[in-house]
Amino acid sequence: MDKNNKIPFDEDNYTHNINKNNERKLDRRGFMKTMVGAAGLFAVSTLPWGSIAATELMGLREKKYPKKEIIDVKKLNIGDAFEFAYPTDHDSALLIRLGENEYKAYQNACTHLRCPVFWEQSKSELVCPCHHGFFDVKTGSPTAGPPRRPLPEITIQVEAGKIVATGVKRYET
Repeated sequence: MDKNNKIPFDEDNYTHNINKNNERKLDRRGFMKTMVGAAGLFAVSTLPWGSIAATELMGLREKKYPKKEIIDVKKLNIGDAFEFAYPTDHDSALLIRLGENEYKAYQNACTHLRCPVFWEQSKSELVCPCHHGFFDVKTGSPTAGPPRRPLPEITIQVEAGKIVATGVKRYET
């Protein structure tokens, strides 16, 4: 009561500002139902992307690679290496001529920390100078150092006197 002996509100308590019919539109249970529904919707909406990623990572779908001419056979001597870009212009690769009709090509990034790999002709091996990793030139398998996976091999063939890249072999697990 105030100085005039009047009640300041129509009611005798201070709950006049609550609309009792709509007092609890969103209680704890309603809030949790909304959050679980939103999480479920998010999970279901990511399923298509997850299935695409799973098929790609598990190698269930075969990738298509463009054919790309690398170099003329006559320009590469036995024992020499040639650097080129494959499968895209941003992927460095290395072609090595091992014999008269024997060629090997690998992606030019160490499988340890992606440092460039170099052809050591005098030792007949591929070398990663960053952490002293060594790879067998015939298989791409690591022979020493920290790398544990082989270099990704690029499939090549000779067509009309030119060496052509045709694809990248998947890792065998």
